[in-house]
Amino acid sequence: MKVGCIGLGDIARKAYLPVLSTQPGLELHLQTRTPATLHQVADTLRLPGERRHTSLDSLLAAGLDAAFVHAPTTVHPEIVTRLLEAGVPTYVDKPLAYELADSARLVDLAEQQGVCLFTGFNRRYAPGYTQCLDHPRELILMQKNRIGLPEEPRSMILDDFIHVVDTLRFLAPGPVDDVTVRARVRDGLLHHVVLQLGGDGFTALGVMNRLSGSAEEILEVSGQDSKRQVLNLAEVIDHKGQPTVRRRGDWVPVARQRGIEQAVLTFLDAVRAGRVLSARDALATHELCERVVRAVQDRSDAA
Repeated sequence: MKVGCIGLGDIARKAYLPVLSTQPGLELHLQTRTPATLHQVADTLRLPGERRHTSLDSLLAAGLDAAFVHAPTTVHPEIVTRLLEAGVPTYVDKPLAYELADSARLVDLAEQQGVCLFTGFNRRYAPGYTQCLDHPRELILMQKNRIGLPEEPRSMILDDFIHVVDTLRFLAPGPVDDVTVRARVRDGLLHHVVLQLGGDGFTALGVMNRLSGSAEEILEVSGQDSKRQVLNLAEVIDHKGQPTVRRRGDWVPVARQRGIEQAVLTFLDAVRAGRVLSARDALATHELCERVVRAVQDRSDAA
């Protein structure tokens, strides 16, 4: 099975290549426009020259069975379009694109071509988060905070806050019928954003503060007089009377703890089985992110 990895930045090197390079029966090909990076990474993985590519044309000529896209978001539409048109099942590191129209076009194209398009929302596969599906979820609270990192609203929401948006959608126990957004924007930079989703019997609250003084990710689900808390995807605390703590095992790889390994294997298993995974639900997350972007921009304009 020939699999291409396009883009060799931090996320590819730290999270995806350690998984892909150890899969049996997988012939890994790398592509980046930067020769020095290409050869450095390929040398580390001991890949022969014919698996090293500096152009997408060269990579496609290798006859790929699947591809992983970890290039900058700005070039996702161009790269993913070419892969789908070539009939290559494609895994895209979120988001599909910065503009909703581009994301929708890619999803439509995948369906027209009958090709798998998979978005890397790894938190849907992270053990600590999937375990929350069996817990009462009358109230869902997720915080994903950073230190000293205010940013232009669209890039911040689509590159980072999208994880919060998708996780709330994933854990919501029913349809969402109310959406509220609050934010603080100063000098064109988004300092913090709060998303509230409401439905029958539940409320889901997502928070991102880019000036929080702490880099952290905290998820809490509660209801029926009990609470489950997940700290930085690694530590699960059940609160019902005396707290019970479950920590990540010492030998559990980070990629598995964060759900990346499981997401990769879900995609590869589908490709091997000839199943076409739909990107429609991923598109719904992009649509909700667009609502957040517009609400933040309206607040900025009003200020």
